[in-house]
Amino acid sequence: MSLLLEPIRIGPFALRNRVVMAPMQRARNDAERVPTDIMCQYYVQRASMGLLISEASSVSPISVGRPGAAAIFRDAQAAGWSRVAAAVHAAGATMFQQLYHLGRKSDPSRMPAGETPVSASAVPAKGQVNGVNGPVEFATPRPLATDEVAGVVAQFRAAARNARAAGMDGIEIHGANGYLIMQFLCDVTNKRTDRYGGSIANRVRFLQEIVAAITEEVGKDRLGVRISPHFRTDGIGDSDAPALFLHVAAMLKEQGVAYLHVIEADHPGTGQSPPDGMRRLAPELRRAFGGPTIVNGGYTLESAERALAAGAADAVSFAALAIANPDLPDRLRRSAGLNKPDQATFYDGGAKGYIDYPALAPA
Repeated sequence: MSLLLEPIRIGPFALRNRVVMAPMQRARNDAERVPTDIMCQYYVQRASMGLLISEASSVSPISVGRPGAAAIFRDAQAAGWSRVAAAVHAAGATMFQQLYHLGRKSDPSRMPAGETPVSASAVPAKGQVNGVNGPVEFATPRPLATDEVAGVVAQFRAAARNARAAGMDGIEIHGANGYLIMQFLCDVTNKRTDRYGGSIANRVRFLQEIVAAITEEVGKDRLGVRISPHFRTDGIGDSDAPALFLHVAAMLKEQGVAYLHVIEADHPGTGQSPPDGMRRLAPELRRAFGGPTIVNGGYTLESAERALAAGAADAVSFAALAIANPDLPDRLRRSAGLNKPDQATFYDGGAKGYIDYPALAPA
């Protein structure tokens, strides 16, 4: 039998297989960032996957990106997610809510009340965001004052409380892809001289405090953390990424979280592959963490099987394959062909390219 189809236990959950739906921002929420009815259908269609991870959901009104992106800092947003949670549970699925803060990558043209995006330090991201009136450069962020950091930790705590009240089974902290947590982790973006800057231990402190706060809300066995040790796309990075992320993995082991989710692309050219001269870190991170480790990054079903067989991971999360193939485990079980994803509809629109991918006929 396929290794991907074997069951696995993560925290208190006996998952039916090792196929994980990666967190993907599909931008189908309404103007108030409340989940819409078709989002319930979208997640239910993918309920045969062992674990569903929601699209990244902002914890703060100043974490704002593309229109339709998810959030869970208001009661109405949590109520919308409660409908999603109820629907996927009725379909027999397990679902975690991913929480994040965009930090310096917030859209400056959509910030409320003319506020400036925040970060660890005043280092802007490289590149552009599609603003209200077209592409705009990322803004130079305002460094969070030392006494403001606790307030952001509290926002993560409150969002986790909202998600659990909405019925979500657990929480995934998004510490990857150059967002606020990673901006604190990496020395390219963290130039601080207070207790959140300088040494690796200090730069990891922000994430550690978020982990501790959310653990108090949901329990350590219902908490996972996502990291991307090789992400460089927006100009972020660290002078010693192996040391940094192995420290993160060891800290998460000590905190006893349920799983580690590592983005490390299976092939080059994705922005998530090791740069020249750097080794792949996922196997070492798995050993340092010592618990269930999910890998992500352009995996095919075949390369995912190889990763599991080699002991490089315990489960694999899929993005484009999960978008285009809502019945991915069944297709794997039956050695059936795969639908081709429509990239033009990945990040906006309605039902087209969202809930209209065909499933296999019953066997």
